[in-house]
Amino acid sequence: MNYSPHRFSIAPMMDWSDRHCRYLWRLMSQHSRLYTEMITTGALLHREPARFLDYNSEENPLALQLGGSDANELARCAILAEQWGYDEVNLNCGCPSDRVQNRMIGACLMEHPETVADAYQAMQDKVNIEVTIKHRIGIDDMDNYDGMVNFIRPIAARGCKTFIVHARKAWLQGLSPKENREVPPLEYPFVYRLKQEFPELTIVINGGIKTLNDTLAHLEQVDGVMIGREAYSNPYLLAKADQQLFGDNHPVPSRIAIAEQYTDYCIRQIEKGSRLNHLSRHILGLFHGEPGGRSFRRHISENAHKENANGDVLVDALRYIA
Repeated sequence: MNYSPHRFSIAPMMDWSDRHCRYLWRLMSQHSRLYTEMITTGALLHREPARFLDYNSEENPLALQLGGSDANELARCAILAEQWGYDEVNLNCGCPSDRVQNRMIGACLMEHPETVADAYQAMQDKVNIEVTIKHRIGIDDMDNYDGMVNFIRPIAARGCKTFIVHARKAWLQGLSPKENREVPPLEYPFVYRLKQEFPELTIVINGGIKTLNDTLAHLEQVDGVMIGREAYSNPYLLAKADQQLFGDNHPVPSRIAIAEQYTDYCIRQIEKGSRLNHLSRHILGLFHGEPGGRSFRRHISENAHKENANGDVLVDALRYIA
C-alpha cells in the first residue's frame, strides 16, 4: 500500500529534536517523517549554514522547519534546504514564544495569512521539494473554526496542499510557551472538520497524541498524525510504528539493541568533538516504565556531564536494566 509521506511524523521541538535525537528515533522507525528544530532565516543566511543544516544521512525522510516571514529570505533558505537534500520545507506559524513574536515569526503569522501565502509561493516557486505550513487552530481571540479557515484559504489558493494543525489555540499574551502546549484545550473536531470540508488538502493533526492506537484512531479522520513530546519522553513507542502504521513487518528492535547502537553512535560523535551529555540526554526515556529504568537515567544524569565522559557511561548504565 502507498501511504502518504505525512502519515506519521515527529514534531519539530526546540532544544530537543536535534540531529542526535533524530538519529536515535531513526533506529526505531524507518518510515516516520522527522523534522528539525525550527531554524530562523537569519541563522541560516547570516551564519555558517552547515552548522544548522548538516545531518546524518540515516535521518531521511527529513523536513527542515523554518522560522521567518520575509518571502525573499525564506525562498533563499528553501533553496539551501533542497541543496542539502531535505525532503520538505515547513514554515512555522505556530510557535507562541515572545522572542519569535517580536520578529514576526511563528503563531503571530496567523494574523497575516497573505504574508504567509506570499512566503509559501516564494519558496515553492524556487524548489521542487514540498513546502508545508504548521499552525495552530487560532491565536488569542481568533479561536473559532472560521478564523482558522480564513488563515488557510488564501495559502491553499496559492497551491499549498499540506497543513499540519496543532489542535490548540495559542495565547500570545499571558501564557508561556510551555503553558501554550498544555493549557488551551485540544479541539480535534476542528481539524476533522477541516479535512471534511477541504478533502483535496492533506491535513495532519498534532497535539496531545501519545500512543499508536490514538494515532490509528485519528487516521480515520485525517491524512496524517504528528506526535511531539511523547516521542521524546517515551521514544520506544516508535519501535512498533513501522509495523502498526506502515505495514512493514521487519523485526521490532529491542530497547537493549537500540541502546547499544546509539552508544556506538555516541562514541563516534565524541571522537568528532561532541560532548557525551549533549548526546546522552536523548536516550534517558528509552527505558521508560521498565525495571531499572530509573537507575539507568540516574547513572547517566550523574556522570555524562563530567570531563572526558565517554561511551563507558552508557555501557555502565545498561547494567542497571533487569
